[in-house]
Amino acid sequence: MLAAGVGNRLGNVSEHRPKVLLEFGGRSLLARHIDALREAGVAGLEIVTGYRAELIEAEIDALGAAGYARTIPNPDFTEGSVVSLWRSRGALTHGGDVLLMDGDVLYDRRILERLVGTGNANCFLMDRDFEPGEEPVKLCVRDGRLVEFRKKVTGPFDLWGESVGFFRFSPDMAGRIVAVAESYVESGRREEPYEEVLHDVLLSAGPGDFGYEDVTGLPWIEIDYPEDVERATREILPSLSVAAPAGGEEVAAS
Repeated sequence: MLAAGVGNRLGNVSEHRPKVLLEFGGRSLLARHIDALREAGVAGLEIVTGYRAELIEAEIDALGAAGYARTIPNPDFTEGSVVSLWRSRGALTHGGDVLLMDGDVLYDRRILERLVGTGNANCFLMDRDFEPGEEPVKLCVRDGRLVEFRKKVTGPFDLWGESVGFFRFSPDMAGRIVAVAESYVESGRREEPYEEVLHDVLLSAGPGDFGYEDVTGLPWIEIDYPEDVERATREILPSLSVAAPAGGEEVAAS
């Protein structure tokens, strides 16, 4: 899980806390992540931290989750998120299937259930109900195959949607991602978002290497701006499923 950023775009709404500690319904995003991951059968959580990392560590302790979640420090958290991805290389290459997740998302647990239970060894999540613009990271599909993953995309494609920011990778694919992330860091491209690494790996992959799950209709929101906090409280939180998702095979999250 990537949770190292400062979250400057939130202004004072975050009260100068990491975004993963924003509270909705009296519970932090991190607490909600941990509950959902445990109930989905995910073996453990490794969180890349940077900005005010001590607050995340304190929340883990307060939740009694020290045996389940641990932090990976990124002292260069003011650089691009590709550095956080690279810092997570040990977690990504632990030897089993792995989930990669943004920490600043409030979501229905059925979204995570889809990812854990997917039949795709390497999987993206797509929401086709989104507002096109420059901000959303988009997934594009042509002839049933993922062909693009970026904020700015060009055709042709058959359908597109917004990426939720959660991914599942096989050990082999996770190794490829780490290798590309390392090449970014070593070549000085440290200001890039981590999505650029996934874009490069996706475009170099074979026809059957990646699949996707369509989660259109399930509520979720990425928290970037004050208006996202308002919408999360007003619209998303009341829509979340209270039922726990069905258990799946064990994977690790980072």
